[in-house]
Amino acid sequence: MVVRGGRPLSGRVEISGAKNATLPAIVASLLVDAPLVIAHAPRLRDVETQVSLVESLGKRVHWEGSTIHISGEAVAAEAPVEIVSRMRASFLCLGPLLVRLGEAHVPLPGGCVIGTRPVDLHLEGLRKLGAEVEVREGVVHARGKLHGGQVWLRYPSVGATEQLLLAGAAIAEGVEIVNPAREPEVMDLLRLLSSMGAEISFSEDRIVIRGGELRGTEHQVIPDRIEAGTYLLAGAITEGEVTVSGVRPVHLTALTAKLEESGAEITSNEEIVRLRGTKPWSGVEVETAPYPGFPTDLQPQLTAYLALAQGRSVIWERVFESRFGHVGELLRMGARITLQGQAILIEGVEELRGAEVRATDIRAGAALVLAGLAAQGETRIRGLDHLRRGYENMEAKLAQLGAEVWVEETSVI
Repeated sequence: MVVRGGRPLSGRVEISGAKNATLPAIVASLLVDAPLVIAHAPRLRDVETQVSLVESLGKRVHWEGSTIHISGEAVAAEAPVEIVSRMRASFLCLGPLLVRLGEAHVPLPGGCVIGTRPVDLHLEGLRKLGAEVEVREGVVHARGKLHGGQVWLRYPSVGATEQLLLAGAAIAEGVEIVNPAREPEVMDLLRLLSSMGAEISFSEDRIVIRGGELRGTEHQVIPDRIEAGTYLLAGAITEGEVTVSGVRPVHLTALTAKLEESGAEITSNEEIVRLRGTKPWSGVEVETAPYPGFPTDLQPQLTAYLALAQGRSVIWERVFESRFGHVGELLRMGARITLQGQAILIEGVEELRGAEVRATDIRAGAALVLAGLAAQGETRIRGLDHLRRGYENMEAKLAQLGAEVWVEETSVI
């Protein structure tokens, strides 16, 4: 992707459905043979990978616009390594396959290189519910009939919470998850499973899910808060005026509070958030945390924005220990950033310069796009596949806001 910087962004952008809500929704189709319809799904590489996963297990899938129709029976208990190795969310098929078929063989997952992200909480939770689980040569082998019970998560892991919810939706005795993740995408999965027939109760520190006679349903996923936050930061870093529409402002509170603290003007109503950028903006201190804290998936983009802030900023990364692939690339563009353990110290500079850089993961790629929008000259961002995994029609949406951005296909000889 090539970005020519220096143009304030202005206008309105419609936000796509949440990638991280669509991925577990697709896996939920493994719980039933009846049709499942998922509306407002983004057409992304990660979503297509998840579709390929359930197809490989026996499901039939077709798209109609932004709606995914899934039907048929899951007949295979072994997930292909070439699919699961691409994306961590594919590992969520472990619980549904186990409860439907009595066994599951799922490779350890791949995805963005942003930390170790072990699956031990997934496996410990399933063992608590009666599964026999062992890992051999990089593949998780699970067997047994699951029963109800209580699972305490020592960390509110989104993936482990979703894994246990998907398994618990088919367990009649009920599963109680203590210290679950509370991210909006988890709440969206609860809404889907409830619509499919599971009984669910939720309080601040626990979720109880009791399986019933599950059925097919139609479900519309929530808007993508990370995409929305990225475009708000694009408006802020270019001193522009950007409106994101079709969003839930409450999901963006942690970001909008920090943007206001830095000097940006924010207004919102039920489905839109408007940002008006100001210059100069001031540095802030941020600590990533599980929801409702500041999302780790917006940390790289915020880093790009704070690289041009007045004064010093500090970001503490508390979720993933290796989410700093963007830092070295931003340094190439003239940023002044120092890594100190799990903290990033940012000394604001007057300007960034265009450079050739490489995206190392989805959100690092987004950070480099934002830096390029504000930089002097031209920025060439390699690793476009990462952006395709997480952002639908990114260059078109940015161009709609007035950015000078295009894609050049390259070949390697």
